[in-house]
Amino acid sequence: MAKGGEKKGNAVLGIWLLTVAFLVFCMVVLGGVTRLTESGLSMVDWRPVTGWLPPLDDADWQAEFDKYKQFPEYQKVNRGMSLDDFKMIFAFEYAHRLLGRIIGLAFILPLLFFWWRGLVGRRDILPLLGLFLLGGLQGGIGWFMVASGLVDRPDVSQYRLALHLFAALLIFSLLLWRGWMYLAPPPPLKGQAQKLRPYAWLLLAAVAVQIILGAFVAGTNAGFSYNTFPLMDGAFIPDGLGQLQPWWLNLFENTITIQFDHRIGAYAVTMLALVLVMQTARHLPDAGMMRAAWRVMAAVIAQFFLGVATLLAVVPVSLGALHQAGAVIVLGFVLRYIYLLQGKAA
Repeated sequence: MAKGGEKKGNAVLGIWLLTVAFLVFCMVVLGGVTRLTESGLSMVDWRPVTGWLPPLDDADWQAEFDKYKQFPEYQKVNRGMSLDDFKMIFAFEYAHRLLGRIIGLAFILPLLFFWWRGLVGRRDILPLLGLFLLGGLQGGIGWFMVASGLVDRPDVSQYRLALHLFAALLIFSLLLWRGWMYLAPPPPLKGQAQKLRPYAWLLLAAVAVQIILGAFVAGTNAGFSYNTFPLMDGAFIPDGLGQLQPWWLNLFENTITIQFDHRIGAYAVTMLALVLVMQTARHLPDAGMMRAAWRVMAAVIAQFFLGVATLLAVVPVSLGALHQAGAVIVLGFVLRYIYLLQGKAA
């Protein structure tokens, strides 16, 4: 392929992967809405191939409702709900699963076409097929999560919820990174980029931990208590942080500790983002890198105040979904900063 044609082909691949990444972003946000509306247990079976078709008539709807009635969420939480109410929660979970199927098709069909046309070479096909398999595994993890709420407790396991979110964000990150690689290499840099890498990777690790802590907040409904800021029950460090034994269980099952940790994580991420801006100005006063650093800082600050607003308002669906979207945006901006750091010295 001629050089100009190769660049054009790479641009097509980059746009395709970033489009799929955007769909994954929508999937994460819709998953948050599904969680906040308590819709995730409305579909009580998993049919990955045939389950794309929704109920088409009254008999189909009644059959789905009758299946739902056999499980703990109806029996312990929603007993007596109407068929119309069931249709509302079913719609969110159905849309979530349908979008997952759409993402799979939006990835594999163009991939096969691009491979056939020679736009994807041997070096790239295996990583891209691996991404597709990871997406399929994510579907299985989603059902693994839902199944945990169909036994005794009418709520999904917070551990499985965290795993499901982590896998989604891993897929999102890989799609972004490879899409950027196809679109354009990082521009040359003038400065000491190597000195910034530890700060950037530390911030990325902190953001990842903070997002997973958010999954535990959601999975244990920890956000529906202690709805004040900056104090919890009148104190910065509340009583009861270590009331469970063994001590490490508090990190995952004590709602006081989980919310407290998420608050501390927000402070830590904000401080690390500020340090990143300061260190970028010191070691790499490149206009592009400074813009990337300030984008990270702006996104982190917006996310911080959005989290506070969500807490004070006792986690309404709208703010909760925006907060989840904000977490993914912060992750994307930090990844972009790290990607730009890969540029060679000018």
